[in-house]
Amino acid sequence: MATSRTARIFPSDGFEAIPLGEEVEEETVPDYKGERFYPVQLGQVFQSRYQVVAKLGYGTASTIWLCRDLTEDRYLALKVCIRGHDATTVDNEVAVSQHIKSIDADHPGKQLLRVVLDQFHITGPHGAHQCLLFEPLGISFTKFRNRFPEGGLPVELLQQTLQLVLLGLDFLHQAGVVHTDISPNNILLGIHDISVFSDMEQHELEHPSPRKLLPDRTIYRSQTMPITYGPMTICDFGAAKMGDRHGGDVMPGVYRAPEIIMGLEWDSKIDIWSVGVMVWDLFEGRRLFGAIKDGHLNDELHLAEMVSLMGPPPKEFLARSDKCRKYWDAEGNWIAATPIPDQSLESRETRLQGQDKELLLAFVRKILRWLPEERPAAQDIYEHEFLVQHSNEPEEDEGGII
Repeated sequence: MATSRTARIFPSDGFEAIPLGEEVEEETVPDYKGERFYPVQLGQVFQSRYQVVAKLGYGTASTIWLCRDLTEDRYLALKVCIRGHDATTVDNEVAVSQHIKSIDADHPGKQLLRVVLDQFHITGPHGAHQCLLFEPLGISFTKFRNRFPEGGLPVELLQQTLQLVLLGLDFLHQAGVVHTDISPNNILLGIHDISVFSDMEQHELEHPSPRKLLPDRTIYRSQTMPITYGPMTICDFGAAKMGDRHGGDVMPGVYRAPEIIMGLEWDSKIDIWSVGVMVWDLFEGRRLFGAIKDGHLNDELHLAEMVSLMGPPPKEFLARSDKCRKYWDAEGNWIAATPIPDQSLESRETRLQGQDKELLLAFVRKILRWLPEERPAAQDIYEHEFLVQHSNEPEEDEGGII
């Protein structure tokens, strides 16, 4: 049985004072307004049980903190949303989390999804803030990828990661949920040894984090999260949708599937599309699609890039939206002003050769299809030859990243 513990006293001196003129942490986000962020203090206790012990990070709409649950003596991640943040996103994450938790299924993919464990509201100097509690995890795969000299994951690690992502998506899609925002930013390293969190807490006690002291708040510098070891986890269900068929604009700009760009109905196959696009981010260290012209997202350029890498769309796709007439004639010939880029998947993939390259491109081509129904389901591609290429080879380290 878990044992409750007493809140610890965190030092109020002995830290590096960040100059008042230097913008740090959440101050650097676009359109920052200090009064929208709740002024969390290290050592503060919320709900009479969650004590903040370290800062983990920040975003445009929240700050993230490591806290200790004093009642159950365990570590949790606390997300404190900004005042006025779209409650629909938070409520949606809670609703999807409750749906996932309610499914009594012995599916390994369920353990690869980070869900909301608890929620509450707090009142700050300028209004109310929503708070969410999660299992604490490691860094995102975007940051993880950047730590490799090549700017991308080793191929074996890519294969293991993609298999786990597909395993998580298989459970999610069977549960009737579409994530809509699969990308390296929303895939986090797991935690095998929770001592990383006790070390962070102890470090904060012995070496207080640098901070900027303002009249109405203290802005702390986040602690650096080390590389952790454990199964990767899919997070952030704020934009997820429950149900089979949907409409509307979703997905990050350069990740948008063809049916999203053309304003068509969509389903779980947009998540599969994201997996194919994500291969480039994780392995090549750069975007597969640029889709940006004059600083703005450009549909015509995005579609031209798709044609260059996938070939022209089939007539069945063209018949599904009148919008297609802006870009193709009745025979599927490109008629828009933007030229088709001179590139191919072969020319864009630069790290592999021979059969290794062929297997990777075959995997990507199986996913990047104009017609969503031609894309495989997660369970149908989980054991693709590219993904299982090294699965029978002896493992050098049983405690590997994945």
